[in-house]
Amino acid sequence: MLRVIFAGLRRGKGMDLEAVEMATRAAMQRGGAAVLRELLAMPVESKSNVPCKCGSAAAYHEMRSKQLLTVVGRIPMQRAYYVCPRCHEGQSPRDRQLDVEGTEYSPGVRRMMATVGADSSFEQGQEQLQLLAGVKVTAKAVERHAEAMGTDIAEREQTNIERALQLELPQVCGPPVPKLYVEMDGTAVPVVAAERAGRVGKIAGQPARTREVKLGCVFTQTGVDEKGRPVRDALSTTYTGAIETAEEFGRRIYTEAWERGLGRAAKVVVLGDGGVWIWNLAGYHFPGAIQIVDLYHARQHIWDVAAKLFPDQQKERKRWARKWVKKLDAGRIETLVAELSAFPVPHAELLQLLQTEAEYFQRNAERMRYPKFRTQKLFVGSGVIEAGCKTLIGVRLKQSGMFWTVRGANAIIALRCNRLSGKFENYWESRQKAA
Repeated sequence: MLRVIFAGLRRGKGMDLEAVEMATRAAMQRGGAAVLRELLAMPVESKSNVPCKCGSAAAYHEMRSKQLLTVVGRIPMQRAYYVCPRCHEGQSPRDRQLDVEGTEYSPGVRRMMATVGADSSFEQGQEQLQLLAGVKVTAKAVERHAEAMGTDIAEREQTNIERALQLELPQVCGPPVPKLYVEMDGTAVPVVAAERAGRVGKIAGQPARTREVKLGCVFTQTGVDEKGRPVRDALSTTYTGAIETAEEFGRRIYTEAWERGLGRAAKVVVLGDGGVWIWNLAGYHFPGAIQIVDLYHARQHIWDVAAKLFPDQQKERKRWARKWVKKLDAGRIETLVAELSAFPVPHAELLQLLQTEAEYFQRNAERMRYPKFRTQKLFVGSGVIEAGCKTLIGVRLKQSGMFWTVRGANAIIALRCNRLSGKFENYWESRQKAA
């Protein structure tokens, strides 16, 4: 290809720089493939037998060939194959050594597929690999390997969670943590029909179309800005989540907090909306923590009530809502509850609404003492986890036309949480050592 381009230049034709770039890359990949082919062809000592998983010894059987797709192209290789006379299982120790056991893709290609599969649709990932790296794989291969890596991450996390249940988590060494924040929220993800069978939807009489992902994050705060407002420590946020029960998620978020220094924290703060499940988990797993209802979520409750009370009176609605928001911001929750309970309404539906909202504010009164929290220089908004629900879950798992199995969704969630938490390099290094 390069010869053709150079011949065209000698005949006075203009240069197509992109064509030159791509041809040069292809030539360099071919050269790299030749080098890698030679390295893989270097003789490796073949033993007469190797240990088998059953405890016996697998005997040398033959040399077998294998085609391996690497980041520089497809490479043929030969390796010794052993068969156990006891259990009849076969193995190639060379595959295990190179981390290509049971796959035709090199570790580098699998890492690429997991990366693009975590960040975009599997079809887009396939296109990106071909365009950006010159690696040709199928969309199904991207899906299979992204989910396989996410499943491996999830299984490792589950091992840590089980250790936490057995009280076997080691004390994480490190400096004291002044303020440790735990935030939790839920967001719906579209799933295939089999995953929502028998589940009731949010609208009465309608079947469920989604399953809820419970997402949590942990971050730290050590300082404030020039105006005295709390500042989140840079790169301190880590995420964890899955489609699972609240009980299972409680163990998950506790394990994440423990690994982040829960045992060394001088002050622990749990932030969330008014969801009862959040505060149940907070009380059980983080006893003694400061509990704060997201201020902006609480304000929205007031604006929603105002919209119902004054549907056609915009000025009155704003005046009423702003007055009550001031009381909320001032932590005067008892006054707010009393006025809600006594507010005259024309029909039973609005009365029920006001009673429900009054109960909401009364139930969360101690979690809405915002002046006290601000005095302690604490965050009063759960924007970090709300942004996480959008960027970590929504951007990837809620694209048009997507419907997930729980297994597939949880694999991608685990992979994305791991990557966005800055843990992927440690994971990759540990799995290579294990391999």
